[in-house]
Amino acid sequence: MNNSYTDLVKQTFHFPQEGFHLENNYLQYNNLDIKALIDKYGTPLKLTYLPKIGMQINKAKQMFANAIKKHKYEGAYNYCYCTKSSHFSFVVEETLKHDIHLETSYAYDIEIVKKLYQRKKITKDTFIICNGYKQKNYTKRIANLLNTGFKNVFPVLDNVEELDAYRKSVKVPFKLGIRVAAEEEPSFPFYTSRLGIRPKDILEFYVDHIEGYEDKFTLKMLHIFLNKGIKDDIYYWSELNKVINLYCQLKKICPELDSINIGGGFPIKHSLGFDYDYQFMINEIVGNIKKACKNAKVPMPNIFTEFGSFTVGESMAHIYSVLGQKVQNDRENWYMIDSSFITTLPDTWGIGEKFLMLPINKWDEEYHRVVLGGLTCDSHDYYDSEEHINEVFLPKLAGEEPLYVGFFHTGAYQDQISGYGGIKHCLIPSPKHIIVGHDKDGKLKDWVYAKEQTAQSMLKILGYM
Repeated sequence: MNNSYTDLVKQTFHFPQEGFHLENNYLQYNNLDIKALIDKYGTPLKLTYLPKIGMQINKAKQMFANAIKKHKYEGAYNYCYCTKSSHFSFVVEETLKHDIHLETSYAYDIEIVKKLYQRKKITKDTFIICNGYKQKNYTKRIANLLNTGFKNVFPVLDNVEELDAYRKSVKVPFKLGIRVAAEEEPSFPFYTSRLGIRPKDILEFYVDHIEGYEDKFTLKMLHIFLNKGIKDDIYYWSELNKVINLYCQLKKICPELDSINIGGGFPIKHSLGFDYDYQFMINEIVGNIKKACKNAKVPMPNIFTEFGSFTVGESMAHIYSVLGQKVQNDRENWYMIDSSFITTLPDTWGIGEKFLMLPINKWDEEYHRVVLGGLTCDSHDYYDSEEHINEVFLPKLAGEEPLYVGFFHTGAYQDQISGYGGIKHCLIPSPKHIIVGHDKDGKLKDWVYAKEQTAQSMLKILGYM
């Protein structure tokens, strides 16, 4: 019987596959030599591979183009990146190289928009979709963009009172969106999303507060987002069709309405066994919208998406070394890593998120079941079968070279949730951050974006310096 880690993977999954293969028993990630980066920079490290961002954007745009052609769909498609997934300049500016638009969630996003305009990364024609429950500091900044000539800023109303903020402060005609409050999936503790306006209230709100004010503002977009994501199940199609039908109703009395925003929600690969038919789902979405519009005899809307995790999730990896092994009983074999899951991958701890975990080396060694433990004193700082898609198997520790373990497709939300560069649990430092991207000549290069956090930087924050 073959018992090497290579045998385990090949017997369980199709391997090699897109983004992952072996060379001399070392894992390659998007053709990057991870071991060479470890030798150069050490561990723990965060790795961002910028070219993957463009690959994801172009894949989605091509699939929507395919669906539009297949269905002879008459509306346009617009790809937006939701900045909350990763606000870093090198990420957002990379997305903008691929002719896309932006979605914001909070007031300070607007400051990023201004910086991007100053750097000539966007123009005043770029779509800026402004979501979220908005305080005055947010609506004020949105109004400032509109008053200074940003033609395609869409404040998406989250409640009926929000419109009043723009009535008072916006001095030019502008475009509006309305977020439709979705019914939550049956397993969720709440019935209706806290975000958006109830569908049954939207028609009346339009007639009472928007219709007749076309010289000041026009309703252009209906917006929906489902926490569960875009999945082929009854819940998703039911909620999507509610919004499509509402669009058809509104379109008959609101000729300016011309767009449906279906938000984000495309999944990313968190296992070598990942199987999701993106093209099928896009075909069905486009087909459903066309069918409903044809039946209602209204024009087909432009389609907007706001992909965040799909855009950046697969562009990052976290690499750790196994410091040692602790056998605590006859069932639990601990591998201790040189960082913390709570501080670097908080979704594994907070919501039980699953990431694609693979060893970098020792693929020719025998494997066994393990539990991965982090450095904090918190008993929840671990990663095992409850978090992982399968039981956690890794090669046995043998030879002088440490075992290196990679968590892949970690590029969305982890830095935002953990608080990049601040104080972490047990003062575990943020790892160094390495970026790989193309230089001006189109050649790949790697560089340090941030060094590993120092004790001095933490002491300064805590008031000791």
